[in-house]
Amino acid sequence: MSCSAGPCAAGVLSGRRCSAYPAIAPEVEATGGTFVDVDWAEAITDGNLVTAPAWTAHSEWLAQFLKVLEQERSKPVGE
Repeated sequence: MSCSAGPCAAGVLSGRRCSAYPAIAPEVEATGGTFVDVDWAEAITDGNLVTAPAWTAHSEWLAQFLKVLEQERSKPVGE
């Protein structure tokens, strides 16, 4: 996810660390997430959730997302 309030509304941030556009930080924290303020070109991963503050981090977000996919792909089915 990148700079969107969607994950807040979906309730998927509780107990998770995430980055987002700074104006969304209050919503992240109000829904139980921990807002992480990173540089505009950075992304962070918490489990299978990859987030970034804006489009300027797309290349880093994609690199981390591909790592998550590779980890998921290597797990046995049903795990």
